[in-house]
Amino acid sequence: MRSRLVVHLSLIVLVAFSVGCSKKPNDEQITKDIQQKVAADPDTKDSSLSVDSKDGKVTIQGNVPTPEARTKVEQIAKAEPGVSDLDNETSVAPVAAPVVAAETQPAPPPPAPEPPPPPPPLVLKAGTSLTVKTGQALSSKDSQTGQTFMATLAQPVSAGGRPALPAGATVSGTVVTAKTKGKIKGEGQLDLALTSVSVGSHTYQIQTQVLSSTVKGKGKRTAATTGGGAAGGALIGGIAGGGKGAGIGALVGAGAGFVGGALTGNKQIEIPAESALTFTLAQPLTIKP
Repeated sequence: MRSRLVVHLSLIVLVAFSVGCSKKPNDEQITKDIQQKVAADPDTKDSSLSVDSKDGKVTIQGNVPTPEARTKVEQIAKAEPGVSDLDNETSVAPVAAPVVAAETQPAPPPPAPEPPPPPPPLVLKAGTSLTVKTGQALSSKDSQTGQTFMATLAQPVSAGGRPALPAGATVSGTVVTAKTKGKIKGEGQLDLALTSVSVGSHTYQIQTQVLSSTVKGKGKRTAATTGGGAAGGALIGGIAGGGKGAGIGALVGAGAGFVGGALTGNKQIEIPAESALTFTLAQPLTIKP
């Protein structure tokens, strides 16, 4: 009976020892548990560590943010069941904050280019010639002083090599003097001047020398520009009493000094429609670009 009792007790002790040995944590479990506990602890969660266990001997390497965190890691490892020895090789180094990529903002649009400066205005100097075609007949007998007449620019005008006034621009003028020649005595006179020119939507007031034509004595006729002589302008077109076929297209140059010839009777100064007259500017004219 005693022998049997001893055998039973021995078996019980052996089984208990075997069970205890089988429950001892292995190295893999030790490593896993330490890593989880370090990651969960608020004092050590910011550490960057590697844990290794071999036969219960644990080696920990890496960085911890503070000396207190290093101590806490060591405490966690030593308290782990199955750890027989600990080699703490951690270093204290602040953990770099994660770099957060800045939100990409669209690049601002490039500044708008400066608009080019407007071209300078064009200036027609005093003395510039303006050749026009009359839109109606004018005469010393039928025209009235102060009467307005219309014409068109017969030739384009440039300033500084740039176009200023196009051919066909509308021009207006005024009859400065209209005086009928008497049969026996007294002279006939017809004085004209331009007052404005229109380009596009702009109308410019202008001042020109007066283009004067007279008939006196026995019918002699002269033409000149008041203030400048014949050099300031020329008259093309009808001569006194000439009718439709007389003198149209006969240009008198700047040096001629007069136009016309010996006239007799009661002939008047007549300028048919579509006659070309050349005036000169008395004042500069500024044209918008």
